[in-house]
Amino acid sequence: MLVLPFGNDLILIALVTSNRSGPTWLLYVVACAVGSVLGAFIDDLLVRKAGEKGLQKFVSPGRIGQLKAQIEKRAGWMVFISSLLPPPFPFTAVIMTTAALQHPRRKLLLIVLAGRLVRFTLLGLLALYFGRQLLVYARRSLVFEYVTYTIIGMAVIGTTLMIIKWVRESRQ
Repeated sequence: MLVLPFGNDLILIALVTSNRSGPTWLLYVVACAVGSVLGAFIDDLLVRKAGEKGLQKFVSPGRIGQLKAQIEKRAGWMVFISSLLPPPFPFTAVIMTTAALQHPRRKLLLIVLAGRLVRFTLLGLLALYFGRQLLVYARRSLVFEYVTYTIIGMAVIGTTLMIIKWVRESRQ
């Protein structure tokens, strides 16, 4: 699920909806935020040493130009806002461009953590409030069931392809 846009969101909604006892949902929020920070850290590691030239392997030159102008002026706000917004906003491109421009890693990761905590807390609260209604709808809808199977299938395929790619690259 984590290779898909909204993967963390869907997992968080499922966990919060299924376990509504006490403040347990806050642990799920923190886990999602920390997982997102780990992903940003991996992106940072990949791009920081390569710099701007290496960034072009991951992000299109047009997008780099747009992001660079904004990030040089207000990197913290760009990272925070991109941490709050759902896909298709280019969160990974913002993180990679910020890292390539040598923004301090600690500051970058703390901003991502703050933004993701806000985002996942709001999502968790929505899941607490609307989660049961969503489950009732999900149990009655064949479309919802097929969409769920499709998402799970995409996640399995995406994860398998990523593992194959990593294995091939590590052998080279």
